Amino acid sequence: MSDNKVILNYDGNSYEYPIVDSTIGDRGIDISKLRDQTGLITLDLGYKNTGATLSEITYLDGDQGELFYRGYPIEQIAEKSNFTEVMYLLLHGELPTKEQFETFNGNIKKYNFVAEEMKKIIDAFPRSAHPMGVLSSLTSALTAFNPKAVNVQSKEEMDLAAELLIAKFAHLAAWTYRKTLGLPLNHGDNSLNYVENFYKMAFRLPNEEFEINPVVTAALDKLLILHADHEQNCSTSTVRMVGSAHTGLFASVSAGISALWGPLHGGANQAVIEMLELIEKDGGDVNKWVEKAKDKNDSFRLMGFGHRVYKNFDPRAKIIKKAADDLLLALGIEDKALDIAMQLEKVALEDEYFIERKLYPNVDFYSGIIYRALGIPTEMFTVMFALGRLPGWIAQWKEMRLKGDPIGRPRQVYQGAQKEITSILPTDNIVFSDKFKIPKFFALGFFVLYVKAFHCIGF
Repeated sequence: MSDNKVILNYDGNSYEYPIVDSTIGDRGIDISKLRDQTGLITLDLGYKNTGATLSEITYLDGDQGELFYRGYPIEQIAEKSNFTEVMYLLLHGELPTKEQFETFNGNIKKYNFVAEEMKKIIDAFPRSAHPMGVLSSLTSALTAFNPKAVNVQSKEEMDLAAELLIAKFAHLAAWTYRKTLGLPLNHGDNSLNYVENFYKMAFRLPNEEFEINPVVTAALDKLLILHADHEQNCSTSTVRMVGSAHTGLFASVSAGISALWGPLHGGANQAVIEMLELIEKDGGDVNKWVEKAKDKNDSFRLMGFGHRVYKNFDPRAKIIKKAADDLLLALGIEDKALDIAMQLEKVALEDEYFIERKLYPNVDFYSGIIYRALGIPTEMFTVMFALGRLPGWIAQWKEMRLKGDPIGRPRQVYQGAQKEITSILPTDNIVFSDKFKIPKFFALGFFVLYVKAFHCIGF
């Protein structure tokens, strides 16, 4: 806590609120006593100026274009680590030693089998079901098959739940993909690493030999690392909010998946591909669409350029651009939409309009290109995002539980009407059927008890 304070003068009184220091980045004002002292609450729609927690996991500086996992710059992490090591880093706070890595990786392989009954659950979904709905449901269903991982209290129990979910989640993501194609659901191959195993489970065709393409898995590994955590975004905050009620990890992550499903959060790379397809369908004239994007009176916007948080270049985009270039070169794909993407990238990096406004290609732009090159359907892009974000969700949930954060319960500024009921019920009885009637005074009694019960619980 800093010695500095913020002084609020209100209604003839003066109130002091301490400043909470950070290691780097934004400091906070501790307003935990504001309502009790003043009768006021803060109003911050979208929580753009509100810190909901004290965290030691991820830090980003949007002005400088920097991102750190547990204090390590993302550039170093992406260059020197793999996705499994990054999962350990986020969960435990430090990169693993050789022995720690072998234990962690061994546990993931030991726990990765998914019960055959889960196939019955996924079979119940039509092929037309959205993959994110399927993935969220399957993740929640894991609670039925892993009951000891639900009501966890100790750090050891939380770590076990984390390893169970990480191990099985690659299966669920791969099965969700194969469900959309009507392909049989494969189990894993423990001779492969985490990303290779997912790649094989997802893309192996029946009755065909499958060969791991190292360029493909390297690109996927980089993408998953870059998506692993990103501070207090919508889905991460959802996981923490749900988990603050001491909801189990699987159900909390299921809620996070649903938040990520929203087009304003996880659908950006899908929007990139849809934009490229739109330009292609129109004839592929990139300059025409660039001019439309510059026109203030035109509703068209280039997707995958600029970022809400990063006011400079997205540091993740610099890293994934090379992986995307290597992948396209190695696969030798001829795709008009991807050609358009490369033309747009060139314009954005050279045109003064984009440079002045710092509208550089972001990670969603390049991730969309990679998924398109791999032949992954656009509706599966967000599932891939979820696979990468999983360790961040888990780490944030674990941190929240271990620190004993209180249950989340935001307040509101009510602007609705105030009314009086002059006549509650038109008759002496509430009629459910010809044979079942309840006297009015009984109904009112039940209603009062119902309201009091909810009031006591705190809803």
